[in-house]
Amino acid sequence: MISKKLIALSAASLLLFTSAAIANPPNQHREVREPEAATGYVDKKAVKGNKFMVVAANPYASKAGFSILQQGGSAVDAAIAVELVLALVEPQSSGIGGGTFMLYWDNKKQKMTTFDGRETAPAAATSELFLDKQRKPLKWIDAVVGGRAVGVPSMMATLKKAHDKYGKLAWPVLFEQAITLAEHGFVVSPRLEKLLGMNFNPGIHTLPEINQYFFPNGKSVKAGDLLVNKKLAKVFRSIAKDGIEVFYKGWIAEKIVEKVQNSAISPGLLTMKDMAAYQVKEREPVCGSYREYNVCGMAPPSSGGIAVIQMLAQLQRFDLAQYQPNDAQAMHLYTQSARLAFADRNRYIADADFVSVPTKGLISPEYMAKRAALINPKKDMGRAVSGVPEGALALADDSAIERPSTSHFSIVDEQGNAVSMTSSIENGFGSALMVEGFILNNQLTDFSLAPKQNGHWVANRVQANKRPRSSMAPMMVFNKDNSLKLLVGSPGGSRIINYVAQNIIGVLDWQLDPQQAANLPHVTNRNHITTLERGTPAELLKPALEAKGHKVQLRDLNSGVHAIEVTKNGLIGGADPRREGLVLAQ
Repeated sequence: MISKKLIALSAASLLLFTSAAIANPPNQHREVREPEAATGYVDKKAVKGNKFMVVAANPYASKAGFSILQQGGSAVDAAIAVELVLALVEPQSSGIGGGTFMLYWDNKKQKMTTFDGRETAPAAATSELFLDKQRKPLKWIDAVVGGRAVGVPSMMATLKKAHDKYGKLAWPVLFEQAITLAEHGFVVSPRLEKLLGMNFNPGIHTLPEINQYFFPNGKSVKAGDLLVNKKLAKVFRSIAKDGIEVFYKGWIAEKIVEKVQNSAISPGLLTMKDMAAYQVKEREPVCGSYREYNVCGMAPPSSGGIAVIQMLAQLQRFDLAQYQPNDAQAMHLYTQSARLAFADRNRYIADADFVSVPTKGLISPEYMAKRAALINPKKDMGRAVSGVPEGALALADDSAIERPSTSHFSIVDEQGNAVSMTSSIENGFGSALMVEGFILNNQLTDFSLAPKQNGHWVANRVQANKRPRSSMAPMMVFNKDNSLKLLVGSPGGSRIINYVAQNIIGVLDWQLDPQQAANLPHVTNRNHITTLERGTPAELLKPALEAKGHKVQLRDLNSGVHAIEVTKNGLIGGADPRREGLVLAQ
């Protein structure tokens, strides 16, 4: 499915890095782009498979998942192996100190299950958690490092619950590759070296354990170095042997709580009771129609599912297929829909166990038609205001910051079962608290630091045991007959919503394969400035968009879109060329 439309904007440029992390398995693509470089990246080409496929953010992780699928493991089995390896080789983005949202498609039963593995606030947390002595919100950078920002790590509970329902291989088998890598070492990638050098998380230089791991003898680890993590190997062995009880009630939980409560920077409130009480929740997915397809994602506390569905639904009345990919007029319409979706997101979406989220109202055809009517094809609307969907309560807008250090992978097994999973520790290197070789999240800063605005409560304020809102948007798209069409997701903070919606439009409207869609230069709008991806042909859109009234900026847009399309002729996979991701298939 090679589209001639792609030629206009799929210009490749400089190859920055080549990873030598692992030996070449079949269908491997090993281009790696420096995460903040503005000089462009090399477009990858799609990988095809007939039996099964895994697309993950690091070659080691893809290889681990692929091996499990070769052994007859399920999509969930492969997901566990992938995530455990990511915890080791991509520690800045996700891992067992963080959380996740997982979509699972049971192909035989034709049923989707979603697992809410989002972290929770400690029971002692209040809406004043991030207020200073003058009752003013802390600056985000002052809130992020240390124990106060740490929510209950939820990854291991999610993986275990999914394995109990949909796993095939024995639990200990899924840990073997991660244990071997942690024990004997993995080759540091250029991307990890680059991120360590960017100094965007002050905690990695001030907190001793993480500093010693990444800066032994005072010097940063470099690409090509062999990095060993024997402490994490011990943790993995313990969980593999004794289950997640050791993580939530045993010696690992004790280490986590001790580290949080005794942090040298901003001690936190997490207790052993908080750890033991954590529960993964299965939630009904949110779904909406787009063209002839059904698009499904995570319900709140994720804002990603609703916002992506809103963006697409508001574009229904426009024939995007008539345009070239990333045509200026198509991108104008797309940014206007994004403005409307973000306006609603920032007002209404939070943990639905604590706040009345008008989910049905937000995606109802009637409401979407009213919102779509606000899109002017000739002029940028400026700052959009939230609508009033059915069931809405009077709430204040939230301006919580979400950082882009996240990871996404997509997997289809030989039976056609599928996993679309996005995981995160929030900021790059999380809270910078390292416990037994893994980094703890700072997800509580995904809450609004200010609990009220203009006298009205913010829906996404801190409350005891509450889950912070997220923009993570693992998605699945289905054909008319309910067969699986596409699974996709991305890291990228709140820009995840833009990245995923653009990829879906690329596949469904412009008939691109997932790799071609991932190669497209990015355009984003979060109800503020229209941002064009620097160093790409997207820059050429600037004059046309400014003529329509857009305020435009150029900057690096570091997505990590990993997608699989299911076709009559097999599987087609795409890995974002901006990162070191890899598609493996058989």
